[in-house]
Amino acid sequence: MSTHVLFIHGLWIHSSAWRPWQDLFEERGYSTSAPGWPGDLETVAATRANPDGLNDVGISQICHHYADIIEGWDEKPVVVGHSFGGLIAQELLANDLVSAAVAIDPAPVKGVKVLPFSQLKSGLPVLGNPANKSRTVALTSKQFKYAFGNAISDEESDALHAAWTIPGPGRPLFEDATANFVRNSPAAVNTHTAVRGPLLLTSGTEDHTVPRSVTLAVAKLYADNTASVTEYHEYEGKGHSLTLDAGWTDVADDVLAWLAAQGFAPAGAQGAAAAG
Repeated sequence: MSTHVLFIHGLWIHSSAWRPWQDLFEERGYSTSAPGWPGDLETVAATRANPDGLNDVGISQICHHYADIIEGWDEKPVVVGHSFGGLIAQELLANDLVSAAVAIDPAPVKGVKVLPFSQLKSGLPVLGNPANKSRTVALTSKQFKYAFGNAISDEESDALHAAWTIPGPGRPLFEDATANFVRNSPAAVNTHTAVRGPLLLTSGTEDHTVPRSVTLAVAKLYADNTASVTEYHEYEGKGHSLTLDAGWTDVADDVLAWLAAQGFAPAGAQGAAAAG
């Protein structure tokens, strides 16, 4: 089984935010990579200075970008995605391009009909202006606090905003918001019949951007797919910043344990995890 882990970031966050996760996973014997979306530049500062490469980048383009990366590898990786990265992870898994997937507070797939107020408010910086569909939008520290940092202190939220945020393309949010009204939506995932590797869906109970009810609705879409493993895990008191904030190791350790339970631990690590 593969022990390479591919990390995929979500909207408004640079791929380098995965570095602490990569260090931890590599300490446990995995190899890792965290390539950015098409149009991301190498650093936060460079992407902020020139975000135009992300203009008009949509879900299909992001999926094909990662599929092309994986195609050049000798084996299918495990994928861990956060927010829109969690949606991309599910698409890669359903298409048998990865061996297992962890979708952390994932953007909703087509078929989810609940729309909590906090999710709508979190998306308003983009969805409030139709012109944003073809351009990038940056979050202010106040907008980030509501969408990501509502379960942490103002000081920590501001620090995360300063360290990791980049302008994000508006197209994926518009595509996700209209998914149920578009026949061939790029947010569609074969939740019912795909024969695939195991999937873990997670939710922070205080998440504003992808509320618990949304992720539970995603999990229900998989309920009739008895040929494949789908599990759901909840984090009490955590918001959308759960992969970035001071409590990130709670989530990462759970992901490591779940991968080991599914048989994806590197040689020697599975027994050590069980003993621990």
